[in-house]
Amino acid sequence: MTTSPALPHDAIVLQNVEKQFGDHVVLNNVSMSVSSGEVVALIGPSGAGKSTLLRCINLLERPTSGSITVEGVTIQVDHSIKAKELAALRSRVGMVFQSFNLFPHLTVLRNISLPQQRVLGRSQAEAEERAMTLLERVGLADKAKQYPGRCSGGQQQRIAIARALALDPKVMLFDEPTSALDPELGLEVLAVMRELADEGMTMVVVTHEMQFARDVSDHVVVMSDGAILEEGKPHEIFASPSQPRTRAFLRAVLDRQ
Repeated sequence: MTTSPALPHDAIVLQNVEKQFGDHVVLNNVSMSVSSGEVVALIGPSGAGKSTLLRCINLLERPTSGSITVEGVTIQVDHSIKAKELAALRSRVGMVFQSFNLFPHLTVLRNISLPQQRVLGRSQAEAEERAMTLLERVGLADKAKQYPGRCSGGQQQRIAIARALALDPKVMLFDEPTSALDPELGLEVLAVMRELADEGMTMVVVTHEMQFARDVSDHVVVMSDGAILEEGKPHEIFASPSQPRTRAFLRAVLDRQ
């Protein structure tokens, strides 16, 4: 008996998402979708709302209005959200931040195994076996008994990626994962992300790494002033952007790199 591969579907759907802080509109009526297995790069100037949009996907920031669907779980944010609904949505999403957010008092192994025990109910032995598999995958099996402070920034970010993957998410969100790293260390992290992309992980990446956006992503979304300015295939956006604001942004970023 053979099983057919899963057909592509919309893994993430945002409809009319708005976010305000007081009178300040951070996200203005944003709608977008991400297909399963797709890598979407969110680019644009600082203050465009990219990180806020990413945090709205797993409701770390609660939008003012709109709806969010992740792998079949839909939440209307202007209604009361049940804890069960929120847990269901977040169980489908892994997130990697600019700062690594590792527990300094726990070993690398426990940083990855403890969340599995707490969230998924795995035994310590199961969780540690999964953690070691993922540490090998990101090239850090030899760091299992070390503490995060003894690891470089690039190593800590790879550990953070392994920790997110250990919870078996269907979607991975990356919020400028290399911005706090020296370029050489950033390459280590980007290499792991390229592997995830090659393996078909659904990913949304806020990034200033234009080469990654151009070479690895399937779709590029350009944001400015809390709204989507334009979107399309990487070669379209980088070769012939339709909006003057996009052209100005890319010129400034690419001239600096």
